Amino acid sequence: MTDLQKRSLLKVAALTAVAAAALVGCGKKEEPAPAPAPVAAAPAKPEPLKIAFAYVGPVGDGGWTFAHDNGRKALEKEFGDKIVTSFVENVPESADAERVIREMASSGNKLIFGTTFGYMEPMLKVAPDFKDVKFEHATGYKQADNLRTYDSRTYEGAYMAGVIAGKMTKSNTLGVVASIPIPEVIRNINSFTLGAQSSNPKVKTKVVWVNGWFDPPKETEAATSLINGGADVLFQNTDSPAVLKTAEAKGKRAFGWDSDMTSYGPKAHLASAVINWGPYYIKATKDALEGTWTGNSAVWWGVKEGAIDIVSVAEDVPADTKAKVEEIKKGLAEGTFSIWKGPLKDNTGKDVLKDGETADDKFLSGVNFYVKGVEGKVPGAK
Repeated sequence: MTDLQKRSLLKVAALTAVAAAALVGCGKKEEPAPAPAPVAAAPAKPEPLKIAFAYVGPVGDGGWTFAHDNGRKALEKEFGDKIVTSFVENVPESADAERVIREMASSGNKLIFGTTFGYMEPMLKVAPDFKDVKFEHATGYKQADNLRTYDSRTYEGAYMAGVIAGKMTKSNTLGVVASIPIPEVIRNINSFTLGAQSSNPKVKTKVVWVNGWFDPPKETEAATSLINGGADVLFQNTDSPAVLKTAEAKGKRAFGWDSDMTSYGPKAHLASAVINWGPYYIKATKDALEGTWTGNSAVWWGVKEGAIDIVSVAEDVPADTKAKVEEIKKGLAEGTFSIWKGPLKDNTGKDVLKDGETADDKFLSGVNFYVKGVEGKVPGAK
């Protein structure tokens, strides 16, 4: 084959290859790259549960409202950004309470705590209008489908304080500054007296009513009246430290109530009967978050549940008295000690509990008499 023939064959082969490539390019398009798999959207973070508290006094009262606000703070610590809390202080036990609680419900709060007895009727009026809101009322006795009640067994703290008072009094006369004559308060006066009688059968108890929960001037006046009447150890069922301050100023002894009040009268202070609302507020909020909350029910917690304690007992209280208080506290926690048991008479000599009989919660919820040793008559009692 000549060189010319070879060059011709190579040229034909090259042209053929170019044509073939062109045909392939015209007949087939390049496949697109596969699309990336879609990324699953992160689940939306649930909105925090809005919780509101209505307080009858100022958060700085040093007693009742201060204790409730400590419970609110315990909630925030426990649940973090799962909840948002708010409060309104100094809400009167009047029609104004209904307005405040209604505003709380209208503002998106889904769990509302009313923290005093006088909010019961206002909450009962508001609850039916906000079926998706859970209402909690402290110290009341009426419930609804979306309203339940809660309370602490303050009478347990009152009894333990009484044990100390009976030992520490020199005049054998104790004084109580009382708030409003409802079973809760009457029960505490009686329990304080029963505790005192257990360590000193000679004691008697005088009572002055101030007809309000938080009124420092009236509390001071009542405490002064009791001291002038011979009482050398004072107890209170009011919300401010005024009683303890008065005892300090007049060289007498007294107890803190609801919160540790030592700092308000360190020389006068014998001990403080305190309430820890934190455990219940945590339980109620957990119920609401988990969908297990139920209305038409009542909770009453005491030493057993960590809601009641006696703290900061004074150094000069005898060791055997301190030991007795600790023994009572242990018995209350274990359910082996009963404060209200027969035989028990009222201050007119009438039997209210027979020998061997122990008061149940129904009995305790309706106490409307003074036990033997308490002077006077319950206001409004027949």
